[in-house]
Amino acid sequence: MTNTKEDVLILAIESSCDETAAAVVKNGREVLSNVIYSQIDLHTLYGGVVPEIASRKHIEKINQVVEKALADAGIALADVTAVAVTYGPGLVGALLVGVSAAKSIAFAADKPLVGVHHIEGHICANYIENKELEPPFLCLVVSGGHSHLVMVKGYGEYEILGRTRDDAAGEAFDKVARAIGLGYPGGPKIDKVSREGNPEAIAFPRAKVEDNIYDFSFSGLKSAVLNYLNGCQMKGIEVNQADVAASFQKAVVDVLVDHSMHACRQYGMNKFAIAGGVASNSHLREALEKACAQRNITFYHPSPVFCTDNAAMIGVAGYYEYIKGVRHGWDLNAVPNLKLGERI
Repeated sequence: MTNTKEDVLILAIESSCDETAAAVVKNGREVLSNVIYSQIDLHTLYGGVVPEIASRKHIEKINQVVEKALADAGIALADVTAVAVTYGPGLVGALLVGVSAAKSIAFAADKPLVGVHHIEGHICANYIENKELEPPFLCLVVSGGHSHLVMVKGYGEYEILGRTRDDAAGEAFDKVARAIGLGYPGGPKIDKVSREGNPEAIAFPRAKVEDNIYDFSFSGLKSAVLNYLNGCQMKGIEVNQADVAASFQKAVVDVLVDHSMHACRQYGMNKFAIAGGVASNSHLREALEKACAQRNITFYHPSPVFCTDNAAMIGVAGYYEYIKGVRHGWDLNAVPNLKLGERI
């Protein structure tokens, strides 16, 4: 397969946390390959991601996933139009592996280099399977490190309406899962066990932030779960793991849905999307689908494989940056605390 003048082929690399990933994306919407090496089994041994281990494993696997992504797409490196890579936010050591690999490949192949914001990638994952979706729309980004309610004004143009003041939604899932004995990763395990529980069994709080109705706060909810568990232990009451999981999950979902629908109403938006690892949570999807249907809002969501970290979403975001003329030099560095909309 060769690259025509009309086609833009982006080789994308993602290594911001514990997935080593590479993909080839054609014209911003068609995924020709999407290779992911997950370290989840390795980090499960430690109850969470160990940054140093993640970085070392990225070094071991990065060349392999890039080679497989090109092979799966049926193209040679010479056919690639540009190389895109996540340069923030994320774990600095993990990011550096991907950025270094992308710079080396782009330099050796004489291809343009395009740095991509990780959260922007998550938002752009919605374009892969929803060819008709175009800005403007509202997007809820929920992951292990981020909880953002974003107005997508255009390709690469964002306004953050709300963000977490403390724990991100995914972080709260992981901490509560650990506390009730489910282990890591918390999100999928709580999602599964909560189906056996009663979401109304325990009245956990729904936090509101006074000075911004769209901001999130989940640390109080996490503390309420821990206090409940400690209270049960002190009183010798047996804890129903499924009930705790279901009640906690409903408290998180209620807040996410409430904020999202309020924003859709206030801004007059009839298109709403979700993104990020927690966007694969079945209860959140069901609740948002129902809420959007009641309000005649079109609901968009990526398949689970495009919700968790992957390089296809980076290729999509990289395409829209590339056609806007964004290019990065060989001094591109990892920026672990990069803000959405910030350009380095």
